[in-house]
This record gives sequence, structure tokens and C-alpha cells, in this order.
Amino acid sequence: MKSYDVIVVGGGHAGAEAAYAIDRLGLSCAIVTFSKKTIGQMSCNPAIGGLGKSHIVREIDAMGGLMPKATDMAGIQYRTLNTRKGDAVQALRVQCDRDLYKKAVQKIIKNTNIDVIEGEVKDIIVEKNKVKGVVTNKQEVFAKKTILTTGTFLNGKMYVGEEIEVGGRSGDDSSIPLSKKLYELNIPMGRLKTGTPPRIKLSSINTKIMEEQPGEKPTPWMSLYERPKKHQKQLPCFITRTNKNTHTIIEQNTHLSAMYSGNIVGIGPRYCPSIEDKVNRFKNKTSHQIFIEPEGINKDLIYPNGVSTSLPKNIQREFIFSIQGLENAIITEYGYAVEYDFIDPRNIEPTMKAKFLNNFYLAGQINGTTGYEEAAAQGLMAGINAANAIQKKEEFVLDRSEAYIGVLVDDLTNHGITEPYRMFTSRAEHRLLLSQNNAEQRLLLKAFDLGLIGDKRKNEYTTKEKTYKDFIKNKLKKIKTKSFINNKNETINLTENKTVFQLLSRPDIKAEKLFKASNNEKPFYKRAITEIKYRGYIEKQIREIEKTKKQNNKKIPKNFNYNLVEGLSNEVKEKLIQKTPRTIGNASNIEGVTPAAINLILIYLKKAELVEQNAWWFLKRTKN
Repeated sequence: MKSYDVIVVGGGHAGAEAAYAIDRLGLSCAIVTFSKKTIGQMSCNPAIGGLGKSHIVREIDAMGGLMPKATDMAGIQYRTLNTRKGDAVQALRVQCDRDLYKKAVQKIIKNTNIDVIEGEVKDIIVEKNKVKGVVTNKQEVFAKKTILTTGTFLNGKMYVGEEIEVGGRSGDDSSIPLSKKLYELNIPMGRLKTGTPPRIKLSSINTKIMEEQPGEKPTPWMSLYERPKKHQKQLPCFITRTNKNTHTIIEQNTHLSAMYSGNIVGIGPRYCPSIEDKVNRFKNKTSHQIFIEPEGINKDLIYPNGVSTSLPKNIQREFIFSIQGLENAIITEYGYAVEYDFIDPRNIEPTMKAKFLNNFYLAGQINGTTGYEEAAAQGLMAGINAANAIQKKEEFVLDRSEAYIGVLVDDLTNHGITEPYRMFTSRAEHRLLLSQNNAEQRLLLKAFDLGLIGDKRKNEYTTKEKTYKDFIKNKLKKIKTKSFINNKNETINLTENKTVFQLLSRPDIKAEKLFKASNNEKPFYKRAITEIKYRGYIEKQIREIEKTKKQNNKKIPKNFNYNLVEGLSNEVKEKLIQKTPRTIGNASNIEGVTPAAINLILIYLKKAELVEQNAWWFLKRTKN
């Protein structure tokens, strides 16, 4: 009989991140997975980061996580997106070598005390509503806490036209007995779907007639701390497009798609739709972009990002051949849709602990998310909180104003999902505070207090921060000038000397012409430009956050009668009476309780306070 502090079921991005956190926190841990060889596998697009997602990866990085390290060990193209927009919404996207990424994750895991147990989890050991471990097809494994990170494998089925195959990923099995067990426990569950495009031989396509998309120079890094000595060989991507002929082929055969034929009932991701969805939903568009992305350095294989499909194989061939540059494409693996079980995330605490079972945590796609980054973030939080619970430490929950991870967890646990959840910068109302470039400032010291990072990294960070402050004090606040160059390349003369620091707050300044930074100073100067430029907006947002926190902490009396609040709908009243929230913050987290309803409650509470104050004043005056 084997026993651990924590068992992690699944070796995907959520599972690997959870196990890595537990190991760093000094507890024993085992990953239970079908195969050691698939730990860290990129099942879909071999890329990390992108809009809203790089923010999460940088937060994981600030907390000493695994994903950013593996990304830099495997990155073959780096591009910063949204460069014409503000710092808050800029995002780094890294195309990875699929095999190198998997090898990197496995190498990192191998250099820890984490055990890897091969086998299929058939059952969960439950005693008096407490999870005690799992039963595999080979043995029983016991643990104080269990984290379930099964991805798309819970009762997974793959669809290509009318062809149906059991599995959570091409070449891998489905976890059917475990799914049955969860249903037996009366856990609220549903079905979701995702998809993938066909894979095509690079040597069979004509990239010369496509738009080349080179990587960024100088090449950046995803991790701000642990990096390889040098980047992998960098490769270009390419862009081609669908056309009218492509759309005609798809339109004429949409009924053969697994999704449209009715074989699949699960809801797919709105923001990563199949090509069938795009053609049918956007009939006014005559073409859609396809990003031709290399699968690896020495691989004769590309990932055509943008043509995810579950159409029959013959139709896939027909529409692929209709696309410019793909006329002679050799398809090595056909696209497919995968449908799988998920658990309603509203049944999970913000710590990722299940509400319906003790000692049980859930992370990743099982909670209704899509994307490697979202999965890894949940794995990190589940790992931290499982370890903290064992060590009798406080729960660790990030606020929406502190991190995108906080936004993700709050959205899932309080609001649930209606489709596979994907992170976007638009989901974060405090995004001005949550740049991908300030993750260390926001989270590193928290990670140190938790025990996720050691003295060395903390000291290097504090030294860097001191150097930055000295740079501001001794350079930007001391160097003065009587002129500057504006965005129109015009020289503007001033009536009096101004410091560089003062001038950087002007919206019309050409910052790169104002101060000649040395190579060592360039990162500090870039940071200063952003912080000074947005200082007013950031200060305003901080004030709003403090106001909201103060409001959310406002207590609601135990005997509060919601029926007396005019304007509240009967539905909202029922929910509030049933949940009996203790604070305004608790009330606002109840599904269906709108900001307008919260305002009505606040107005009523304020009136009640005024009535009470007036009564007190009247009694005091009467006594006197």
C-alpha cells in the first residue's frame, strides 16, 4: 500500500503544476497518469501565452511555477501581441516545439521528489464523505488530499464525421469508470466539447505564396527568472486564408459535422470555434485567417490554427486542398472534436477544494475551462491549498484586483460557465494594475511567504527593485532638460527646466528620444515609462478598489428582511433569503444578484442607519 500527502490524478498542465507546487512546499506527492510519456503533452496548439493568457503564465512564473520554465526550454517563436495598444493588454505568445515542451516538463518533474504512478484511476476511496485516495487498475494509493486534473479524459469521445472513438485525446484512452464514480456521488456535471485541426506535412505545402510571420527581435523570454543559456532555433510562422470555394465545400457538408449532426450535445468554445461554426456564423465573411504554425524544429509537421473541424475525412481533404498554399497538402492526422464530462465549478471553493467532498480538489478542464494556461493556474492554486490544509496554514486565495488567476478562480467558482471558459484581458476590471510585466511586483513576495520560492530568488528580486528605485531617484528625477521631441518629431522648447520624470507624464512625449538608457538601464526605463504614463489611472483604480473592498465588507444584519427592499425581484429575494449572505461582498457573489440589486440593498441599509442615528439623537435630546 502506497501513501502520500497528496495524489494528483492526471499529468497534464494542471496536474504537473499542482504536483510541482506541492513538492516545493515540502510534501510528498504522486502523479497518477495513464503513461509517464504523456506528462506535459500539448494536446492541441503547441503554443503558450497570448491575449490574457501570458498574464497568467507570468503570474505562475512570479510564484516559481513550472509552465514558464518549460516554455523557454521549448520556445521556437516569440511575439508580443497588441504592441500598438497600452501595456495592460500587451501579451507575449510563444510557439513551442511540441516534443521539447513535453520533455522539458518531464525533466523538471524528474528533478523533484514527485513519484509518477502509471495506471488508470478506476475509483475514488471515500469514507464518511472524506476522500482517502484512489484505486487504479493495479493498486490502491492513499493520500491526505487528492487533486483531480483529468482534462478531457472523463468519458471522453472523439468524433470525425459519423466516426466515434472512445478517448480523451488522439492515441489515448478515456476515463470511463472514474466518470461513472463521480456521477454516482451525485456531483453536478455536464458535457463540453473542444476540437483540433488536421495536422499537415510542412514539406507538402507552399509557404512561398503565404504571408510570413517572423518572430520578435530581440527575442524576449517568458520567464523573468529561470532561463536556458540561449533560445532554441527560432522559426517563422505563416498566414493563409480560406476562400469562397472553401466556404462552399463546408456549407454543403455542415450536416455531416459531428456537432451539427447531433452526435455531440456538449457546448464548444465560442472564442475558438470550429471552421464549420465560423463559416455558418459569419456568412458575410468571404475568408478566415489560418495561421500555419510549426510543430517543432526537426518535425515535418504544421498546425493549421483556425481550421478546427469534425467533418468527415474526405470533406476535410477537399476543403484543405481548396486553400492557397495547401493544394497538395499531405494530411498526417485528421481533425476531430472531443466531448467530455466536466463538473460545475460553482461546486468548488475558491481554494479549488470541492464543496461536496472533503480532502478533494479539482483543477483544469474538469472545471469547465479551456487552455493550457488556465489549467496550470488552477493546478497551482489547488496544489498550494492542498498543501496548506495539510500543514494547517491559512487558505490562499487571490483577489480579482491582485491577479488574473484571481479573476479566473472567482469567475469559475461564483458565476460558473455556459461554455468552455477562456481568459481575456476584458474579463479583468482592474487590468490596468495587472500587466504581464508587473507580475513579480504583485505576487513574488506572496510566493516567498508561502514557501514556493527561496531566499535566492527573493533577494535577487529585492535587489532589482532597489536598483530600479535608485534609477528613478538618481537619474530620472535629477536629469533636467529645457526641450523635448514630441510624437510628431517636433522639438518643443520649455520655459523652464523639467526633469525626465516630469516630462514622461506628458502624452505627447517621444520617450525613446528623451533619455539615452544604457543596456542595463533599458528594462528599468521601459518600466518607468509605463508606470509614469499610467500613474494617474492606476491611482484612480486603486481608490476604486479600496472603495469596493470597504463596500463589500459592509455587514448585513442576520435578521435582514429582503422583502422590505423595494425594487428587488422575487427571484433575487429568494436567492438572498436562501443564502443569507453575511456581507455585501457575499451577496454580490450570489449568481443572479446584479449590481443594481446590490445598490438597492445598500440604499436600504443606509436609510436604516440614518433612521437609527436619528432615533439615537432624539432619545439623547429627550433625556437632556
